[in-house]
Amino acid sequence: MTDRIRVVVVDDQQLLRRGLSMLLGTDDGIEVVGEAGDGHEALAVIAASTPDVVLTDARMPGLDGLGLLAACARRHPELPVVLLTTFDDEGLVQGAIEGGAAGFLLKDCSVETLGETIRQAVAGGLVIDPRVARTALSRSRPDVGALAALTATELQVAELVATGATNAEIATRLHLAEGTVKNHVSALLRKLEQRDRTGLALLLTRELADPR
Repeated sequence: MTDRIRVVVVDDQQLLRRGLSMLLGTDDGIEVVGEAGDGHEALAVIAASTPDVVLTDARMPGLDGLGLLAACARRHPELPVVLLTTFDDEGLVQGAIEGGAAGFLLKDCSVETLGETIRQAVAGGLVIDPRVARTALSRSRPDVGALAALTATELQVAELVATGATNAEIATRLHLAEGTVKNHVSALLRKLEQRDRTGLALLLTRELADPR
C-alpha cells in the first residue's frame, strides 16, 4: 500500500525500538520505514527514508528527542515529530511544546492511542497524553504566575475583558464605577505586560477560557 503513513522510530534501547516497530506494524495504515538508536543516526535515516512522521524517545544519550526535534525543525520543518517518554516531566513537556512537537505521549500508551496520535500529527494536529495535558497547558502559559497574583476583582474584570466587554459594560455587571474599572484594566495591562486592550483580551481569552 502506498498510502500508508511512513514512520521512523527512534529509541536508544534496541528492544524497545523493535517493540514499537512491531506494534506499529499491526496497524494497516502505518509503515515503519526506518529505525535509529539516537538523534544523530535518526537524521541520516530521515534523509534516506523521507518519512511522514518521526516517533522518538525523549531521553537518549547524545542527541536526545528534544535535540532531534530542534534539528528536524531546521532541516525538515514540515516533518512532525512525536515524543515518547516514561517521565511525567514538566520541563520536558514544556520543551516539547516550545520546540513544536506534534505529540507527547507516555510510553505505556495503548497501540490505538499511538496510531491515532501519528495520524493526528500527520494531519497537523497536536496530541498530548491526557495524563500530562494539565501540566503541559499550565507550563506553556507564561503568564500563569501573573494571573495567580491578580486580586479577586481584577480576575472578575479580566474574565469580562476576555469576552470583549467595554469598561461601561463591566462597570454595570460588577456594580463598580467606570473609573474604577478603568484603573483595574490599567493594572491588568501592567501586570500582564500587554501594550493594549486587544492584546490583553487575546491573552485573557487564552488563559481563562477552559471548557473543563
